[in-house]
Amino acid sequence: MPKPPDTAIPSPHFASPPSVSPLSAAGDRHFDGMAEKFAESLYGGARGELRLALLDRLLPEMLALHGQPLLDVGGGLGQLAGWFAGRGHAVTLVEPSGEMLSRARASLEGSEIAFLQAPLQSLPDCAPGPWALIACHAVLEWLADPRAALATLAGQLAPGGQLSLMVFNRDALRFSNVVKGNLEKALADRLAGKGQRRRLTPISPLTHAQVVEWSAELGLEVRAVAGVRIFHDYLRRPPESDADRETLLELEWCYCRFDPHWRLGRYLLYTLVRPDDSAPSAEEHGT
Repeated sequence: MPKPPDTAIPSPHFASPPSVSPLSAAGDRHFDGMAEKFAESLYGGARGELRLALLDRLLPEMLALHGQPLLDVGGGLGQLAGWFAGRGHAVTLVEPSGEMLSRARASLEGSEIAFLQAPLQSLPDCAPGPWALIACHAVLEWLADPRAALATLAGQLAPGGQLSLMVFNRDALRFSNVVKGNLEKALADRLAGKGQRRRLTPISPLTHAQVVEWSAELGLEVRAVAGVRIFHDYLRRPPESDADRETLLELEWCYCRFDPHWRLGRYLLYTLVRPDDSAPSAEEHGT
């Protein structure tokens, strides 16, 4: 399908980032003023490195990839878009934060990627489907109505299309709070963030049960699931040597798709598929 036209994004100047943006009119958390924090805190350390290393292994196993065009929703700093573009996919990256989009465009300069500044809710207008492949990683947990957002994504999928969805795991957040000694907070289920200041606790962390229920309601099949960072975030001390980091990666890889371990991943990664109703049934084949 043709890519939407590239939007005009001015050349980035990172010395004076904008002030942190409040919640949007829809109650969503966007990240103007937060790009530096994302780059340093999330992707500049071991946890971001581990997340990307696991995705590098998981995505080819969990998705049927054959160079189809990709819509990357809430693409942030562009790591995922770059991964797919490097494997021959024509990528359209959609991101509501102008600052994040500028940084993504700068880091992906020279790649064949279209950049659109828009919120997820505007996809039917700015990047209408049907899309054979959509990625939406670590986005729904920052929205006031994640169920409606999933419905929007489902509406853009082509028959037989795949949605690579990654969400922040509410159950893992509860466990993490218990490990930190926040017992009353965990017992009262006061887990969601408020989207204020520079805090990075999601406002709508999700459970596996919610994803399964909403997917069924929207006619999507859960084809695969994995936990991302199922051990790392509970370590008393982070791995210090390259050898320890490699051992941790192999440990995460070994158990990321096995029950019960995947259920405590800091993120849950899904492949959701819209069934192709046009495919001939066994009866039509005469079997």
